[in-house]
Formats: sequence, structure tokens, C-alpha cells
Amino acid sequence: MEGCVLEEWNELEKEFLRLEEDHRAYGLLVNQLRDAQKRCASAIAHQRYRVKQISDTIRAIGGRTRSTSDAELKEQLADLELKVSRRKDQFRELEDTLPHENGPYLKVILGSVNVSLISKQDKYKYKEDYERFKLYVTIVVFVLALSISFVRYRFTDAVFQFTLVWYYCTLTIREHILRVNGSRIKDWWIIHHFISTAAAGIILIWPDGFSYHAFRHQFVAFSLYLNLIQMVQYYYQSGSLYRLRALGERSGMDLTVEGFQSWMWTGLTFLLPLLIIGYMFQLYNAYVLYELSLDPQCHEWQVIALSAIFLILFLGNTFTVSAVLRQKIRQKLKENVKLAWKNKYHFNNKTE
Repeated sequence: MEGCVLEEWNELEKEFLRLEEDHRAYGLLVNQLRDAQKRCASAIAHQRYRVKQISDTIRAIGGRTRSTSDAELKEQLADLELKVSRRKDQFRELEDTLPHENGPYLKVILGSVNVSLISKQDKYKYKEDYERFKLYVTIVVFVLALSISFVRYRFTDAVFQFTLVWYYCTLTIREHILRVNGSRIKDWWIIHHFISTAAAGIILIWPDGFSYHAFRHQFVAFSLYLNLIQMVQYYYQSGSLYRLRALGERSGMDLTVEGFQSWMWTGLTFLLPLLIIGYMFQLYNAYVLYELSLDPQCHEWQVIALSAIFLILFLGNTFTVSAVLRQKIRQKLKENVKLAWKNKYHFNNKTE
């Protein structure tokens, strides 16, 4: 028995020596990886500087040749401008696999912990986990909203409102981590979730009284509609993103959002009316709360504060969607003009 134990320990010693060698090699690879990351980041910064200089030169030459009829020069400048645009996209793709420094919000929440994921597979997996989290919690919130529409107790209301606070707080943290890892989520949607967190927190501490019960039914109806629309948006947007990623037209880190994006152009007639109804609901909430704040029985500051928050959400959502539509329309017109010019010069060259 003693001999067997000693033999087993000696065998374990040999395995541990191999483990130490593997760990030493791993440490060297980690140091080499960090050095390579620094070199790549420095090279990308240098390339960006040179490309910016070339881009400025193209604009200067383009301004001088605008009134000339040199079709060949204009076509060369257009091709070079297109190459510059593609190179900038390539820079973003290269930076996706490099570590990024945490922003101020993550530094406050997590400190100096590095949240950059190295492989694209890990980033995509974290992004998919974020999408599933949004969907599952949205379903839970919808069920809770449906429940409190029948069960009228302050405790159940508080559970629903606390769930909203936790949900939006968690979303803001996850979205900042996704941004560090290459996601291009617009600033407004992150700000939107911060404001929504504040709104849910204010409703949570709203005293149980006349003004609370006067607005409660409308807020529950708004929550039901909002979560229903978010579930519809998730299934539509996730399907669209899957198709566009397969065609190579969208990044693997693009997210579903509670609004309208440029890549959702094909769903204009389907999603946009639903979103507009939701935005008008926000405006109506702001109006009802403002009128409620003027009532002599209303003494809570939460009423006017929520009125201002719903108005800000309405204005922000409306402006963001309008900007996306305007940008998409301009892009379509620009593409049509470029195509017309290209066809014209191509026809002229053939006739000559």
C-alpha cells in the first residue's frame, strides 16, 4: 500500500513538472500577445493619421476640380475616396480584436478590470447572451405588468418597479461592456436606458396616494404596450440582423434596439407605425402627468419629474428616428446620383 502511494506521488510530480513547463510557455505567450497588441494599436493609429491626411488632400483637390470637366480625374478621386472609406472600415474590424480601455462609467462600476474579450467568438457569445437577457426579462416584465393590472397591491407594484430598475441598470453595464468589445450602439439608446432607470426609481419611491393611483392604470397600460412592442422588435430585428450578417452587410456585434435603425429600412411600414404610437404614448404620459401636477390634491414632486422624463424620452426617440430616416433618404439619393454619374461617364467613354 505504501509503495503504491509513493509511486503515485512520483507520477504526480512528473505531471506537475510538465504543468510548470506549460504554464511558463503560457506566460511567455501572454507577454508576446500584449506586445503584439501594443504594436498593432500603434500601427493602426499611424495608419489612421496618414489616411486622414490623404482624405484631407482628396477634399482639397475635389474642391478645386469641382468646376472642371475632367471626368477621368473626378472618377479617380471618387475611387480613391471609396478606398479610404473601406480602409476606415478595415481599421474598425482590426480594432475589434484589440483590447480597449474602460470608459468612465465602467471604471466607476468595475474599476480597472479589463472587460475586453479577445476572440470574435467570445464577443459574439456575450452579445447573444445580452440579447437573450433582454428577451427573457422583457417577457418577465410583461407578465408582471399583466399581473398588476389585475392585482392592485402596493407590494406587487413595488416588485414590478424594482425589476425595471434592476433591468435598466444591468442593461447600461452590459451595453458599456459591449461597446468596449466593438459594438456600435448609438449614444441615445444608452442615455435612454439611464433615463428609464431614473424613471423606474422615481415611480418606485412615489408615495401611495391620490396622484399615484390616478396615473397607475395608464402606466400599466403603457408598460404592457412597450414590452409587447419590444418583443415584436426583437424577433424582427434578430431575424434581419442574421440575414444581413450572412450577407456580410452588418457587423456581428450589432444589437437589437428599442427603436428604428438604418438597416431596418425594409421594415419601415411594419415597425415605424408601432414605434410612433409608443412615442405618442410617451408624450401623452407627459401631458397627463403635467395636468395631474396642477391638481390641488397633488403634492408629490415625482409627478412633475416624471412628466419631464417622459417628455425627454419622446423628444429623444422622435429626434433619433427622424435623424435615421433623414440619413437613409440622403444616402439613397447620393447612391442614385453616383450611379447616374457613373453610367453617364461610362456611356461617354464607350461612345468615344
